Amino acid sequence: MSHANDPELLRRLRRADGHLATVVRMVEEGRDGLVIAQQMQAVIKALEKAKQMLILDHIDHHLGAAADSLPPEVQRRIAEFREITKYL
Repeated sequence: MSHANDPELLRRLRRADGHLATVVRMVEEGRDGLVIAQQMQAVIKALEKAKQMLILDHIDHHLGAAADSLPPEVQRRIAEFREITKYL
């Protein structure tokens, strides 16, 4: 599935958008810095998860299908490459 149509990716991005709108509103209202920072962290986390999904989709789309016909060692390396993306 293309990331352009991925409902999970879109859901995560919309969640980040909602969190960010909340942060903007909180700043405008002069809310407490700690509470604002907590909401900012929610925005960052939502964007990080969306980015990770997008990167994994990209890897799977461009390398996943081709990997089936590659030698096992190359397949293993692609799997390791995919696994390391969780640290992005």
